[in-house]
Amino acid sequence: MSGQFEPLPGGGAAVALDDVEISIIRSLAVQLLELIGPGPAEDASDDPLAELFAEGPSEPPSDPVLRRLFPDAYGDPEGAPQAQEAEEQRAYSAEFRRYTENDLRAGKREGALAVIRALDGVASASAGGGGAVLKLSADESRQWLGALNDLRLAIGSRLEIADEDDTDLLYRLPDDDPRKPMVMAYLWLGGLQESLVATLMA
Repeated sequence: MSGQFEPLPGGGAAVALDDVEISIIRSLAVQLLELIGPGPAEDASDDPLAELFAEGPSEPPSDPVLRRLFPDAYGDPEGAPQAQEAEEQRAYSAEFRRYTENDLRAGKREGALAVIRALDGVASASAGGGGAVLKLSADESRQWLGALNDLRLAIGSRLEIADEDDTDLLYRLPDDDPRKPMVMAYLWLGGLQESLVATLMA
């Protein structure tokens, strides 16, 4: 899979994707949507002010992928804190999560939906003709960048990637390792993400 993003005149980016690549990214985006969960319930308040102050969860998610996508805001990067500090950090994280996670989920949900909509558009335009060129505006490109990052975080969490050493090990997995397809998707998405970053910074 060799598609790389290239800049479009006036901003935005374009990438040529074949039918298999379109299918893979779309499937991953749908799975991400299912993992993030649905948006506000139908009986949610129509009052935008009430929605603004609606409280979200205060505890971190139990799923490791969701914990990676919605990490605690407070923690000691240098190591394990003392008991009192740990308790304070948990309290601060719970409070921060309560007022931010709903918005974060909505943003990630919208990014995944933007990916699916764009891919559905090029898939119907190509009508099984072997692929298509996906053209994104500057705003769409930024949404895609966030969604690609979320997809890589999700796959990386499933693969238990914690640092660069773990990534290096992935390159040496034997072909019969059951993780190999997921690893290939992870590395490919990383290449797409890097090319989109370079395109947007050009």
